[in-house]
Amino acid sequence: MDRIVGIDYGRKRTGIAVSDPLGIFASALETVPAGNLLAFLKNYTQKERVIRFVVGYPMNLNNKPSEAAKDVDQFLNMLRKQFPDIPVTLEDERFTSKMAMRTLIDGGMKKSDRREKENIDKVSAAIILQSYLDSNARVTEGAAGV
Repeated sequence: MDRIVGIDYGRKRTGIAVSDPLGIFASALETVPAGNLLAFLKNYTQKERVIRFVVGYPMNLNNKPSEAAKDVDQFLNMLRKQFPDIPVTLEDERFTSKMAMRTLIDGGMKKSDRREKENIDKVSAAIILQSYLDSNARVTEGAAGV
């Protein structure tokens, strides 16, 4: 089954999300320490057929890369070397942490659980991936004349 993996990269920890096999819905999967990220992805790609990585890219309001983009660029280089056959798409990650917090609140998560940044990271990854899936579906529908 084909999967698309969403990644909200951070220097300390990284949120991971995954699509359903049809590429319609994104689900939060895991939060992984940054040092274990490539090993986690390698293990995951051995179990599931990953057809694309969607990586959140930090942008400023003026549409220029933020300071954190340097860290993401380094990660992207390693990701592309480790998985040369899997395409990588960048997705604007502005406001995803705030949207993730709102999602956790609206979902009824207790305040003590919302304080755990790991929960925000993996929900942010799901938001990034869902944004990609939604925009890709609109492009596909437009091409089909729907």
